[in-house]
Amino acid sequence: MSSYLLVGLGNPGDAYASTRHNIGFDVLDHFVASHGSRFETARLADVARVRIKGRTVVCIKPSTFMNLSGKAVKYWLDKEKIDLTGLLVIVDELSIPLSKLRLKLQGSDGGHNGLKSIEEVLSTRAYARLRFGIGNDYPKGGQVDFVLGKWTPSEMPVVRQKVEKCTEVIERFIFAGPERTMTEVNNLEFPL
Repeated sequence: MSSYLLVGLGNPGDAYASTRHNIGFDVLDHFVASHGSRFETARLADVARVRIKGRTVVCIKPSTFMNLSGKAVKYWLDKEKIDLTGLLVIVDELSIPLSKLRLKLQGSDGGHNGLKSIEEVLSTRAYARLRFGIGNDYPKGGQVDFVLGKWTPSEMPVVRQKVEKCTEVIERFIFAGPERTMTEVNNLEFPL
């Protein structure tokens, strides 16, 4: 495979910047910057193109808002003629602790509206997703505020470390393949 579509899930706008729910955007910002590229506004998303050792990597941050992410994903998969095996979605995950990352090659949406939208539009759960654990340290009834809240100062060191690691994980996904990458990633533990 020589072409990939990386999708960072999040919501557009300053109000959502640097929130837990927008970690997909933050991971792609780091990945794109580390490869000397930058995002430009395009149809349904901010888009950047990265070339790595003969591979083309199209990176999108949907501008459709989380609940309609599938619309942007489908448009860019079709436009770039990228197979589902070349799709990797980066997403925040409440059910995984902050100390972990998880790479899954398919699965349920886990109640995540962005993944739910992608599944509905693509009519499949068979696509890879890199789940960035955000933990679930919030009081009863506080899930929305927690997810849409900013990282605390004490969380920032591990968040930065994981964002940097995600760039390595994406490169491994592209060059070593999803299965080998999954085994390595899913055993990682980040010190809090």
